[in-house]
Amino acid sequence: MLHLLSRFDHALKKTLEWICIVLFIAITLILTLNIVMRFVPLMSMHWFDEILELLYGALIFYGAAAVWVTHSHFSVGDWISKHIPSVRARFVYRLLVELCSLAFIAIFFWYALELTMKTEEQTTAFAMSRKWLYACMPITGGIMLLYSLKNMYLELAKIINPAAEIDLGREDLNH
Repeated sequence: MLHLLSRFDHALKKTLEWICIVLFIAITLILTLNIVMRFVPLMSMHWFDEILELLYGALIFYGAAAVWVTHSHFSVGDWISKHIPSVRARFVYRLLVELCSLAFIAIFFWYALELTMKTEEQTTAFAMSRKWLYACMPITGGIMLLYSLKNMYLELAKIINPAAEIDLGREDLNH
C-alpha cells in the first residue's frame, strides 16, 4: 500500500511540475508574440489579456500545489521545534501547525469551489465560462487539502510512535 502511495506521490509531483513548465512556456510564447505583433502587426491580439489571465492564474495555483506537495514553499523555518525538549511534544507542535494549514486550505477550497460553481460570467473575447479560469483553484485546493491530511496523519503517527519510520514521501524536518 505504501509503495502505491509513493508511486502516486511521484506521479502527481511530475504532473504538477510539467503543468507548470507548459504553462510557463505558453505564457512566454504569448508574451513574445504580443511584442512581435507590436512591431509587425499581422493579427489582432484582442484575446491576449483573457488567455494571459487564464494561464497566470493556473500557473500560480498549480505552482502553489506543487510546492505544497513537495514541501518546497518558503517559510521562516521550524525554529521552535528545537526548543521543545520532548520528542512527542515536538510532533504535537508540528501536528498543530499542520492543523492550522489544514484549516486555511479547507476554507480556501470551500470558497474556491463555491466561486467556481456559482459563477455565470463569460469572458469577452472567447465567450467561455469564467468557470474555466476559476477551476484551477478548487482542483489545487483539493490536492493541497489531501496533502495536509496526509501530513497530519504522518505527524499523528509520529506522536503515537516517535521511533517508527513512517515515510510517505515526506522528508523528516527534525534536523
